[in-house]
Amino acid sequence: MKKGLDYLFGGIYIFYFGVLLCIFHVIQFLVFEIWGPKWHQKTVELLNFFIVKGWILTGSTSQFTMQTPLNTGQTYLFVSNHQSMFDICGIVWYMRKFMPIFISKIELSKGIPSISYNLRVGNAALIDRKDPKQAIFEIIRFANHIRENKFSGVIFPEGTRSRTGELKPFSIGGISALIKKCPNAEVVPVCIHGTGTFNPKGVFPLRTFTHMSWATLNPITTKGKTVEEVIAETESQISMHLKKFL
Repeated sequence: MKKGLDYLFGGIYIFYFGVLLCIFHVIQFLVFEIWGPKWHQKTVELLNFFIVKGWILTGSTSQFTMQTPLNTGQTYLFVSNHQSMFDICGIVWYMRKFMPIFISKIELSKGIPSISYNLRVGNAALIDRKDPKQAIFEIIRFANHIRENKFSGVIFPEGTRSRTGELKPFSIGGISALIKKCPNAEVVPVCIHGTGTFNPKGVFPLRTFTHMSWATLNPITTKGKTVEEVIAETESQISMHLKKFL
Protein backbone atom coordinates (compact mmCIF):
# COMPACT_ATOMS: atom_id res chain seq x y z
CA MET A 1 0.00 0.00 0.00
CA LYS A 2 2.67 2.51 1.06
CA LYS A 3 4.83 1.69 -1.97
CA GLY A 4 1.85 2.26 -4.24
CA LEU A 5 1.27 5.68 -2.69
CA ASP A 6 4.98 6.47 -3.12
CA TYR A 7 4.80 5.78 -6.83
CA LEU A 8 1.45 7.51 -7.34
CA PHE A 9 2.00 10.74 -5.40
CA GLY A 10 5.75 10.74 -6.05
CA GLY A 11 5.00 10.57 -9.77
CA ILE A 12 2.57 13.48 -9.51
CA TYR A 13 5.19 15.55 -7.69
CA ILE A 14 7.97 14.75 -10.17
CA PHE A 15 5.69 15.87 -13.02
CA TYR A 16 4.94 19.08 -11.08
CA PHE A 17 8.67 19.54 -10.39
CA GLY A 18 9.60 19.10 -14.06
CA VAL A 19 6.96 21.57 -15.21
CA LEU A 20 8.22 24.13 -12.67
CA LEU A 21 11.80 23.79 -13.92
CA CYS A 22 10.78 24.29 -17.53
CA ILE A 23 8.52 27.29 -16.84
CA PHE A 24 11.03 29.01 -14.58
CA HIS A 25 13.86 28.40 -17.03
CA VAL A 26 12.13 30.78 -19.42
CA ILE A 27 11.20 33.20 -16.63
CA GLN A 28 14.77 33.26 -15.29
CA PHE A 29 16.23 33.95 -18.73
CA LEU A 30 13.83 36.81 -19.46
CA VAL A 31 14.20 38.41 -16.04
CA PHE A 32 17.99 38.16 -16.07
CA GLU A 33 18.28 39.65 -19.56
CA ILE A 34 15.80 42.47 -18.93
CA TRP A 35 16.18 43.38 -15.24
CA GLY A 36 19.50 41.82 -14.25
CA PRO A 37 20.90 39.67 -11.42
CA LYS A 38 18.96 41.16 -8.50
CA TRP A 39 15.54 40.37 -9.93
CA HIS A 40 16.80 37.10 -11.35
CA GLN A 41 17.60 36.03 -7.79
CA LYS A 42 13.99 36.75 -6.81
CA THR A 43 12.76 34.36 -9.51
CA VAL A 44 15.12 31.67 -8.18
CA GLU A 45 13.70 32.15 -4.68
CA LEU A 46 10.15 31.94 -6.06
CA LEU A 47 10.97 28.73 -7.95
CA ASN A 48 12.26 27.14 -4.76
CA PHE A 49 9.21 28.34 -2.83
CA PHE A 50 7.01 26.35 -5.21
CA ILE A 51 9.34 23.33 -5.05
CA VAL A 52 9.29 23.28 -1.24
CA LYS A 53 5.58 23.98 -0.83
CA GLY A 54 4.81 21.38 -3.49
CA TRP A 55 6.02 18.62 -1.18
CA ILE A 56 2.51 18.65 0.26
CA LEU A 57 1.52 16.75 -2.91
CA THR A 58 3.32 13.75 -1.39
CA GLY A 59 1.94 14.32 2.11
CA SER A 60 5.41 15.46 3.19
CA THR A 61 6.30 18.41 5.40
CA SER A 62 9.35 20.56 6.05
CA GLN A 63 10.57 23.03 8.64
CA PHE A 64 13.45 25.40 9.29
CA THR A 65 14.97 26.27 12.67
CA MET A 66 17.79 28.56 13.72
CA GLN A 67 19.68 27.81 16.94
CA THR A 68 21.35 31.21 17.04
CA PRO A 69 20.01 34.36 15.31
CA LEU A 70 22.10 35.38 12.30
CA ASN A 71 22.49 38.89 10.96
CA THR A 72 21.53 39.76 7.42
CA GLY A 73 23.89 41.77 5.23
CA GLN A 74 27.03 39.91 6.16
CA THR A 75 28.91 36.95 4.75
CA TYR A 76 28.52 33.50 6.28
CA LEU A 77 30.07 30.21 5.23
CA PHE A 78 27.32 27.62 5.52
CA VAL A 79 28.76 24.11 5.82
CA SER A 80 26.12 21.42 5.44
CA ASN A 81 25.66 17.67 5.39
CA HIS A 82 24.26 16.31 2.13
CA GLN A 83 21.44 13.78 1.81
CA SER A 84 19.53 14.57 -1.37
CA MET A 85 19.23 16.78 -4.44
CA PHE A 86 16.40 18.52 -2.56
CA ASP A 87 18.80 19.80 0.13
CA ILE A 88 19.50 22.85 -2.01
CA CYS A 89 15.83 23.80 -2.46
CA GLY A 90 15.33 24.14 1.28
CA ILE A 91 18.49 26.19 1.71
CA VAL A 92 17.59 28.59 -1.12
CA TRP A 93 14.07 29.18 0.23
CA TYR A 94 14.48 29.04 4.00
CA MET A 95 17.81 30.88 4.07
CA ARG A 96 17.10 33.33 1.26
CA LYS A 97 17.72 36.48 3.35
CA PHE A 98 21.38 35.44 3.70
CA MET A 99 21.82 35.26 -0.10
CA PRO A 100 23.22 31.71 -0.25
CA ILE A 101 25.31 30.80 -3.31
CA PHE A 102 26.55 27.26 -3.88
CA ILE A 103 29.70 25.39 -4.70
CA SER A 104 28.64 22.79 -7.26
CA LYS A 105 30.18 20.22 -9.54
CA ILE A 106 30.61 21.58 -13.06
CA GLU A 107 28.54 18.76 -14.59
CA LEU A 108 25.35 20.36 -13.20
CA SER A 109 25.92 23.55 -15.22
CA LYS A 110 24.50 21.93 -18.36
CA GLY A 111 21.38 20.04 -19.32
CA ILE A 112 18.99 20.74 -16.40
CA PRO A 113 16.28 23.36 -16.98
CA SER A 114 16.39 26.27 -14.50
CA ILE A 115 19.08 24.70 -12.34
CA SER A 116 21.91 24.75 -14.89
CA TYR A 117 21.03 28.27 -16.02
CA ASN A 118 20.98 29.58 -12.45
CA LEU A 119 24.36 28.01 -11.69
CA ARG A 120 25.89 29.65 -14.75
CA VAL A 121 24.55 33.19 -14.30
CA GLY A 122 24.28 33.20 -10.51
CA ASN A 123 28.04 33.14 -9.85
CA ALA A 124 28.07 29.69 -8.30
CA ALA A 125 31.45 28.00 -8.03
CA LEU A 126 31.50 25.34 -10.73
CA ILE A 127 34.29 22.95 -9.90
CA ASP A 128 35.82 20.11 -11.87
CA ARG A 129 36.53 17.39 -9.32
CA LYS A 130 38.98 15.81 -11.75
CA ASP A 131 41.04 19.01 -11.84
CA PRO A 132 42.03 20.07 -8.28
CA LYS A 133 43.85 23.18 -9.54
CA GLN A 134 40.76 24.44 -11.39
CA ALA A 135 38.60 23.69 -8.35
CA ILE A 136 40.74 25.74 -5.98
CA PHE A 137 40.98 28.73 -8.36
CA GLU A 138 37.20 28.63 -8.87
CA ILE A 139 36.56 28.52 -5.12
CA ILE A 140 38.92 31.49 -4.63
CA ARG A 141 37.01 33.47 -7.30
CA PHE A 142 33.76 32.49 -5.61
CA ALA A 143 35.05 33.49 -2.16
CA ASN A 144 36.09 36.92 -3.44
CA HIS A 145 32.64 37.38 -4.98
CA ILE A 146 30.65 36.57 -1.84
CA ARG A 147 32.97 38.65 0.37
CA GLU A 148 32.77 41.73 -1.85
CA ASN A 149 28.97 41.52 -2.19
CA LYS A 150 28.18 40.35 1.35
CA PHE A 151 26.58 37.17 0.08
CA SER A 152 26.98 33.78 1.78
CA GLY A 153 28.63 30.62 0.49
CA VAL A 154 27.26 27.10 0.83
CA ILE A 155 29.47 24.04 0.66
CA PHE A 156 28.76 20.33 1.06
CA PRO A 157 32.17 19.04 2.17
CA GLU A 158 31.11 15.38 2.05
CA GLY A 159 31.28 15.78 -1.73
CA THR A 160 28.43 13.41 -2.53
CA ARG A 161 25.21 12.69 -0.71
CA SER A 162 25.17 10.21 2.14
CA ARG A 163 22.91 7.27 1.28
CA THR A 164 22.60 6.23 4.94
CA GLY A 165 22.20 9.68 6.50
CA GLU A 166 25.41 9.22 8.47
CA LEU A 167 28.09 11.85 7.99
CA LYS A 168 30.89 11.11 5.57
CA PRO A 169 34.35 12.57 6.28
CA PHE A 170 34.59 16.26 5.37
CA SER A 171 37.08 17.34 2.71
CA ILE A 172 39.33 20.16 3.88
CA GLY A 173 40.34 21.89 0.62
CA GLY A 174 37.21 23.87 -0.22
CA ILE A 175 36.55 25.04 3.33
CA SER A 176 40.19 26.03 3.77
CA ALA A 177 40.14 28.22 0.65
CA LEU A 178 36.89 29.89 1.71
CA ILE A 179 38.17 30.66 5.20
CA LYS A 180 41.42 32.12 3.88
CA LYS A 181 39.62 34.44 1.47
CA CYS A 182 36.79 35.31 3.88
CA PRO A 183 38.65 35.53 7.21
CA ASN A 184 35.94 37.61 8.91
CA ALA A 185 33.11 35.28 7.94
CA GLU A 186 31.72 32.92 10.54
CA VAL A 187 31.26 29.27 9.67
CA VAL A 188 27.69 28.14 10.30
CA PRO A 189 27.00 24.39 10.42
CA VAL A 190 23.76 23.39 8.71
CA CYS A 191 22.07 20.10 9.59
CA ILE A 192 19.66 18.61 7.06
CA HIS A 193 17.53 15.62 7.98
CA GLY A 194 14.88 13.61 6.16
CA THR A 195 15.61 14.56 2.57
CA GLY A 196 17.50 11.30 2.05
CA THR A 197 14.42 9.40 3.21
CA PHE A 198 12.17 11.43 0.92
CA ASN A 199 14.53 11.03 -2.07
CA PRO A 200 16.59 7.88 -1.41
CA LYS A 201 18.22 7.63 -4.85
CA GLY A 202 18.18 9.30 -8.23
CA VAL A 203 15.08 11.37 -8.91
CA PHE A 204 12.40 8.68 -8.48
CA PRO A 205 10.72 7.15 -6.54
CA LEU A 206 9.97 9.53 -3.68
CA ARG A 207 8.67 8.46 -0.29
CA THR A 208 5.41 9.96 0.86
CA PHE A 209 4.59 11.35 4.32
CA THR A 210 8.20 12.28 5.09
CA HIS A 211 9.19 15.07 7.46
CA MET A 212 12.24 17.06 6.39
CA SER A 213 14.14 19.68 8.37
CA TRP A 214 16.85 22.29 7.93
CA ALA A 215 18.62 23.83 10.92
CA THR A 216 21.39 26.39 11.20
CA LEU A 217 23.48 25.59 14.25
CA ASN A 218 25.85 27.72 16.32
CA PRO A 219 28.22 29.98 14.32
CA ILE A 220 31.95 29.26 14.62
CA THR A 221 34.49 32.08 14.66
CA THR A 222 37.54 31.07 12.64
CA LYS A 223 40.03 33.53 14.15
CA GLY A 224 42.70 31.80 16.20
CA LYS A 225 41.65 28.34 15.00
CA THR A 226 43.13 25.99 12.45
CA VAL A 227 40.98 24.79 9.57
CA GLU A 228 41.10 21.30 11.10
CA GLU A 229 39.67 22.65 14.37
CA VAL A 230 36.89 24.48 12.54
CA ILE A 231 35.97 21.37 10.54
CA ALA A 232 36.02 19.17 13.65
CA GLU A 233 33.69 21.56 15.47
CA THR A 234 31.39 21.76 12.46
CA GLU A 235 31.20 17.98 12.11
CA SER A 236 30.57 17.61 15.83
CA GLN A 237 27.65 20.04 15.82
CA ILE A 238 25.99 18.42 12.81
CA SER A 239 26.57 14.91 14.16
CA MET A 240 25.08 15.81 17.56
CA HIS A 241 22.03 17.37 15.91
CA LEU A 242 21.46 14.32 13.70
CA LYS A 243 21.46 12.11 16.80
CA LYS A 244 18.25 13.85 17.91
CA PHE A 245 16.45 12.02 15.12
CA LEU A 246 17.65 8.53 16.07
